[in-house]
Amino acid sequence: MLQTNEMTGQDNGREGIDGISRRRFLASTAMGLVAGMTVGVSGVFRTADAGGFAEYLKYDGLGLADLVRRKEVSPQELLDAAIARIEAINPKINAVVTKMYDEARKTISKGLPDGPFMGVPFLLKDLAATYAGVRLTSGSRLFAEYVPNYDNELVKRYKRAGLVILGRTNTPEFGLNVTTESVLLGPARNPWDVERSTGGSSGGSAAAVTTRMVPIAHGNDGGGSIRIPSSCCGVFGMKPSRGRTPNGPEFGEVWEGFAIDHALSISVRDSAALLDATSAPEIGAPYGIPAPARPFVEEVGADPGRLRIAFFTKGASAAETHPDCVAAVKDVAKLCESLGHTVEEAAPKIDYEALQKAFMVVVSAHTAAMLDQIGQLIGKKITADMVEPWTWSVAESGWKASAADLAGTKAIINIATRTVAGFLTQYDVILTPTLGAPPPKLGYFDTVNLSFDELSKRIFDFIPFTWLHNVTGLPAMSVPLYWNAQGLPIGVQFAGRYADEATLYRLAGQLEKARPWRGKVPPMAL
Repeated sequence: MLQTNEMTGQDNGREGIDGISRRRFLASTAMGLVAGMTVGVSGVFRTADAGGFAEYLKYDGLGLADLVRRKEVSPQELLDAAIARIEAINPKINAVVTKMYDEARKTISKGLPDGPFMGVPFLLKDLAATYAGVRLTSGSRLFAEYVPNYDNELVKRYKRAGLVILGRTNTPEFGLNVTTESVLLGPARNPWDVERSTGGSSGGSAAAVTTRMVPIAHGNDGGGSIRIPSSCCGVFGMKPSRGRTPNGPEFGEVWEGFAIDHALSISVRDSAALLDATSAPEIGAPYGIPAPARPFVEEVGADPGRLRIAFFTKGASAAETHPDCVAAVKDVAKLCESLGHTVEEAAPKIDYEALQKAFMVVVSAHTAAMLDQIGQLIGKKITADMVEPWTWSVAESGWKASAADLAGTKAIINIATRTVAGFLTQYDVILTPTLGAPPPKLGYFDTVNLSFDELSKRIFDFIPFTWLHNVTGLPAMSVPLYWNAQGLPIGVQFAGRYADEATLYRLAGQLEKARPWRGKVPPMAL
């Protein structure tokens, strides 16, 4: 049966902020000394649970930042709380793979900007987000010792938002899998059942957020990699519209624009506020995108109106959608109806077979080009023994594809994009399962022993609903509204019109208030 810790608090996410005293916060969040770490707080140390921190668990990122501004707690004390939780929980789940505690302390000592997340502990996924002087492996043995000498634009914006970055999270090799199990970094384990997958490729971030190591963490999404682990771990995950967040300076676009960065979070408002902090136009970006009418964080709690919601449970796979995922959608459809929305079963007519082939041509061509570029940088040709067999097979497929094959994907993708856009003139939002099945056992997506065809089939059977919105560039979110009889989270996905994250945030805020999930914490994290 589902075990949760149902925490009380006001709907606006400011649990106890006005009433909590500094002494009460420190007494209830402190724990015994963790190996070699000096906790700069006084009070009652508790070791009965996973790091203590009953009060720390109650706050989202904006709530913690508000405490810092009120001087109820210091950034160093929040950092100590986050470090202690990582040290207590991470050995069980392998979510954090690079610790940046010294860098975080230096960040605080230099003085933090007065951004929306001032003093809030934060984790970077170990893929794409370069941080000067800190190892970035991309989950690959090729980059086991790679240390960039610059911050990319997204990391600069995170720092300006006041976030305190204290580590990197687990990811599969180059983000090419729907689970987080690499040869280099080892498997991230699902906190709800450590024998199961966290999903991928932002699985380490999802596991860290669901265990409340941090309230919000970085992720990126090229085929569902924010939404997949959000569903598997029971947190909120938003993939923004194409072009909403920066890729510079090293990239203009990733995978023809399929991939984009954002975050996984405890609360909807944290996701919205972070998107506000990171989504300003970037010089030289290949895409222009309409600016929101007002800050996204102001949409959370605003009335979404009476939305027209289309739902379907059969996605881009010949496999049947698991009954738990179907049940989740039907349950949430009823919830939406109870909130005054119009809900009906309908789906856009997509040639998924052709679109999936186009998707794989793009991914494989870019993987092949990436390995070629790495070879040029290190001065030797990349060979099969240097990467995982799955990565090599994907690249081989790319080397076999022609320039005409890659160019030919444009027409197929354009047709699908226009079809879904046309469908969304009749509906405001599309509701589906996030995934085709609950979180599988670790090893199910074996990159070493499975054939290319078998692993491809398993992957696409698992994600029949997510990658469509990467191809079309539409915003989509996984919302944690349902847990199955085994106590596993089953996310539902909502997708909206291009550049209309506002509608999704309004709806998500309404759903969060109607069926709060913040109190649902894996027993190991209590």
